[in-house]
Parts: sequence; structure tokens; C-alpha cells
Amino acid sequence: MRIETNGIELQVQVSGSGPDVLLVHGFPDTHASWRYQVPALNAAGYRTIVPDLRGFGASDKPVELGQYELAEYLADLVGVLDELGVERAHVVGHDWGASLAYLLAASYPDRVASLTCLSVGSPAAVVDAGLAQREKSWYFLLFQFSGIAERWLAQDDFANARQWLASHPDLYEVIERLRDPRALSTSLGLYRTGAGPQLLVEPPALPPVLAPMLGVWSSEDRYLTEQAMTGTEKYAGGSWRYERLDGIGHWMQLEAPERVNELLLDFLSGQ
Repeated sequence: MRIETNGIELQVQVSGSGPDVLLVHGFPDTHASWRYQVPALNAAGYRTIVPDLRGFGASDKPVELGQYELAEYLADLVGVLDELGVERAHVVGHDWGASLAYLLAASYPDRVASLTCLSVGSPAAVVDAGLAQREKSWYFLLFQFSGIAERWLAQDDFANARQWLASHPDLYEVIERLRDPRALSTSLGLYRTGAGPQLLVEPPALPPVLAPMLGVWSSEDRYLTEQAMTGTEKYAGGSWRYERLDGIGHWMQLEAPERVNELLLDFLSGQ
């Protein structure tokens, strides 16, 4: 379904009935990255709300860079909840979606019943992880160079993108989406605004997250260190639970869906 909010239209998949679970994807994905979680959550008695973020998938792709500030993404998510009449939701995020989910829980605590972060935890914990994490995040700087980054990713039939994203289970679909020059540029919007490389040295000042939190990290993640997740406990104002998935890569919800679903349903059942 299409939902008009915050001056744009977002494509949002809504299914099931029961307590609401908002699932937020990361880069370079769409709502489809949650395709294994949605049926499991619906079967367990939850309603799932799964948007394509602005700049991604079938949602609007504004041209102006200012449209990709963090505040715009948060306003989009709150707007989707408002349009669907949802007062509070369990929020689950992966990659950039986990960062946005964390910011949502910190900034709008009355709207978040629980928070699950896959791969990425608190922005402050990412900074605390130090040089090891900054080395893994080298591309944050590259993506600041508009045009240059797009050429680097797309050259030689996306050879660099294919290598950088080699562990993505949906690599073919990702490359096909990025062939659209506008989609390629807008998907980099997050990296070029308030979520740029400064996040690696100076995170936004945020209050502790009061909602119960689950953090999940996978040992074969090429982009995030374990400390960047485990350090999130320091910034939890409520309960904190950490789970590690060994032998699994960054896109854990696609690579090990049964294990992720088991953890998620177990966590949600206790809230």
C-alpha cells in the first residue's frame, strides 16, 4: 500500500493482525529483506508494518540531499505509525534500519514498545568501538563524493559493488536495482547527510533507550565489529539482551531466518 506522509509517498507492506511490529531495512535493501520474518510474525499473532525507506525500493526518491537528513527518516516512520493508527510498536531494524530504529526509540520513547537491533547498535557504541570499526567503515568517506562514489560502484558492470556486497544473498536483485542512476544516488543519501562519517567520531547526543532491547550480531559480518553491538548495553536505560550468531554474515535475517525468527519471537513474547 502507498502511505503519504511527511511530504512524500512510501510503499509499505502491512499484513497480519495483533500487536504491531515495525520492520526497518538498511542499505541497499527494501522491505523484501524481511520476507522470512513477516510470515513468522504474522503466524505468531503480530501485525507487521514494513516500509521501503525514502530513496529505496518503490518509495519516493527526492532529488534534494536535504531530504535525506536523519530527521526526515524518523518523521517518515512516525508518520507511517500515525497513518495506521499505531500508538506504540515493537521496532526491529537491520543495518542502517537498526540505526534509525535506535534513534526512533531514543527520540520517541512513547512510540516504541521494544527495540531489536540486528548488526548495528547504538551510534555511540559504534564510536566506542574505535579504530577497528572505523577501518571496517572506510566506505563512509568514499560515499561523501557525489558522482565519484556512483562511478566507483557502477564501473565495469558494478564490479566494485559486487565485490563490496559479495556476501549479500540477494546480490543479483540489488545490482539490478542500483542500475537505475537515480536509485543509486538516493540510496547513498543517508551517508551524505547527518548519518555521514562524523557518526564514526561524534555520535548524536541521545538519551538512554528506555524500551527493552535485543541486540544481535553475527560473527562473519564484514562491516561491523562485535564491540559496536555489545557496547550498546552501556546506553540502555531498560533491559538489554545480547545474542551472537556464529558462522553467519551481515544479512542474518536472510542467511539464518529460522534462528533470527526464533530469537525475535522469544524476545517479543516477553514484552
